[in-house]
Amino acid sequence: MYRKELSYYFASPIAYLVIGLYLVGISLFLWVIPGEWNIIDSGYAQVDGLFMLSPWLLMFLCPALTMRLFAEERQSGTWNLLIAKKVPVWRIVLGKYMAAWTLTAIAILPCIIHYFVVAAIAEPAGNVDGGQFAGSLIGLIFLSGVFISLGLMAASTTKNQIVAYVFGTLVCFILYWVLIQAHYESISRGVIDLRDVIFFLSVIAISLIIAITISHYKK
Repeated sequence: MYRKELSYYFASPIAYLVIGLYLVGISLFLWVIPGEWNIIDSGYAQVDGLFMLSPWLLMFLCPALTMRLFAEERQSGTWNLLIAKKVPVWRIVLGKYMAAWTLTAIAILPCIIHYFVVAAIAEPAGNVDGGQFAGSLIGLIFLSGVFISLGLMAASTTKNQIVAYVFGTLVCFILYWVLIQAHYESISRGVIDLRDVIFFLSVIAISLIIAITISHYKK
């Protein structure tokens, strides 16, 4: 299921569109569009804008990756075929989740280039906090995993892709604002706190359990 979903992403424009929108959007805000996130305008050798902007981009892009994961299966009848073959529901859901999370990680990792560019133009060269950047990058990958799990949970409730997208985006926005943001900002300071890691993993696990439960009874 993991290989099937991942190959589907790259066989269609979805993967390239999401990766392109994320990388181009981040690059424009960091280097071109004037404002508080623009590295050149700030006058400081830092890439904080990358980690401040990314959550808001990802909470719109992650549900776009997950909105079709159940709807297409149910509309085409593939879902019933998988169940008839006695494929465990948890394997189906987990495979879909890991494929979507892998895609978001592929989108995020090239952002390392911004770190090396800033390190190269800094005075003196290399005067950038590598530890904070690494911690922030790990936190961002965890955050994308949370958004994917929430989007997947939302998608499991409906056969309509638009409804799945809107619902997933709303869930990501509300939970980020109320619960997730504090943990993300904590890990973005460069210190990997076990409590933050446990929080992220717990949200992912709960979301997947709900998605598996709904998928087990919903056709």
